[in-house]
Amino acid sequence: MTAPLNLAADDFTLFGLPRAFVVDAAALDARWRDLQARVHPDKFAAEGGAAQRVAMQWSVRVNEAYRRLRDPIARGAYLCELAGVAIDAERNTAMPTAFLMQQMQWREALDEAGTVQAVSELEARVRAEFGLMQARLAVLIDGQADTAPDLPAAAQQVRALMFVQRFLQDIARRADALDQAP
Repeated sequence: MTAPLNLAADDFTLFGLPRAFVVDAAALDARWRDLQARVHPDKFAAEGGAAQRVAMQWSVRVNEAYRRLRDPIARGAYLCELAGVAIDAERNTAMPTAFLMQQMQWREALDEAGTVQAVSELEARVRAEFGLMQARLAVLIDGQADTAPDLPAAAQQVRALMFVQRFLQDIARRADALDQAP
């Protein structure tokens, strides 16, 4: 018999994964398929409406947890919040000067990019930096052999990643606009 699921469990516990930024994507995907097979509302069709409603709640809960754990920024924010360190992205927009200067340079480069190729080159640079920032977030949350986790710094890194993610969306919009220009 399979162990009962706990609706109040955190996402990592629900998925049977350690609380860590670095997750095994294959294990996460396999566990999601397993959980969906257990809670899918169609499985409870013969048990009536109440059982199907409960199954629907479970299905929604499993899908929300899966989306959060699959997305590195959402996962980082969730881990910070589980540790009692709020991201507070709406009110806390303070960033280091070097980060703000980089953002300004990228924005200027995007404004000046007059071709799809120029936008693509900028996107490649920004994506490379985005990857480095995610790697730094992993170290800040999970620590390393010689460093302890630093959740306040991780929260700031999550906020920075949110800025860069929005900028990548701006880049995509600019590329689309240039692509559609006569």
